[in-house]
Amino acid sequence: MEQAKSKLWTKDFTIVSVANFFLYLVFYLLLVTMSVYAVEQFRVSESQAGLVTGIFVIGTLIGRLVIGRLITTIGNKKMLYFGLIFFILMSLFYFVDAGITFFLITRLLHGIALGAASTATGTIVAEVIPEHRKGEGIGYYSMSITLATAIGPFIGLYMSSHMDYQVIFIFCLALAIISFIISLFAKIPVVKNPIKTASAPRKKKIKLSDFMEPKALPIGLVLIILSVGYASVLSFINFYAIEINQVQAASLFFIVYAVAILISRPFTGRLLDLKGANWVMYPAFILFGAGLLLLSTAQSSISLLVAGVLMGLGYGNMQSTTQAIAVKMAAPHRVGLATSTYYIAMDAGIGFGPYVLGIIIPSTGYSNLYLIMGIMVLATTMLYYFLHGKKEHAISEPMEAVEIKSHSH
Repeated sequence: MEQAKSKLWTKDFTIVSVANFFLYLVFYLLLVTMSVYAVEQFRVSESQAGLVTGIFVIGTLIGRLVIGRLITTIGNKKMLYFGLIFFILMSLFYFVDAGITFFLITRLLHGIALGAASTATGTIVAEVIPEHRKGEGIGYYSMSITLATAIGPFIGLYMSSHMDYQVIFIFCLALAIISFIISLFAKIPVVKNPIKTASAPRKKKIKLSDFMEPKALPIGLVLIILSVGYASVLSFINFYAIEINQVQAASLFFIVYAVAILISRPFTGRLLDLKGANWVMYPAFILFGAGLLLLSTAQSSISLLVAGVLMGLGYGNMQSTTQAIAVKMAAPHRVGLATSTYYIAMDAGIGFGPYVLGIIIPSTGYSNLYLIMGIMVLATTMLYYFLHGKKEHAISEPMEAVEIKSHSH
């Protein structure tokens, strides 16, 4: 019984992770292709084309804020099916050619659908993973997103240069439908909410804790800053590669980034469970910061790709570790909101970061931008220490006690 309980790669875990991978594959595939599509199809300005990308992330944020709240009342299963069906419907809207306004609305609603569906997948996964393998399990699950960040842009850029946009839309629709069909085969756990007593005062005022998990906010703040650092790479690496004449190497950047995560994740996941988050986070700060500093001085394909490896080992592992921290901080019935809070922080950094950085680039240039980002990431180590790191030991101890107890049975 105990052995069955501690199994990580269950059918449900695999199905939810694969469904999530397809959703994010669509997201990243469209992320790199839709701004160019908007310029070609609707002849919009570059800033409007940027909005085509940004409005999707804003939609995702709205989806998470609203859905993160609803998931505790309507349940994981209904939320997952609703999110996936909504995602399929919005994928169909891409075939309707009704002008840029309609297209922007489609992108916004599509983002809301992703926010709903991925909050459900993240919450379900946190519940099907055995307690003492939380860090390792979430690490593997978040690889579904990591792989999508590498494969999505790669497929998107290939398809947009070799095929019609209609083929891209059909491909995305097919991935959305597959996601929904396979999710029907997953057994989704029902989480019981604490029983409300009659004497409990009725809630009337809307509070922040209805939308977010306050205990996940400190690590969320750290994640926002780290994600701005990563957004500088996601959004501007191609422009920088043109400037330093390394365009070919740049196309491989996210592949080596993903490979570094794939190789390191089994070790960092176990390290997280056995020793605590600090053992992963502090080295990851140094690796991510070093990767950005190396990128700022990169003049050859080797240094560019080594920077990709360092960032994969750094930010790639921070993504999963901060998610594990957010989940561990929350009470079991608030795991959904903690997951939602984590994604809101990441989306805020990646979604709004490029707008802020775009303002400073004309005065700094790309090389100095990465220098500033590297220093910012290294300085964030202090913030992490004060907001979470120094309390980590106290948080880990009860977890270890639970683990020892469960092993003794």
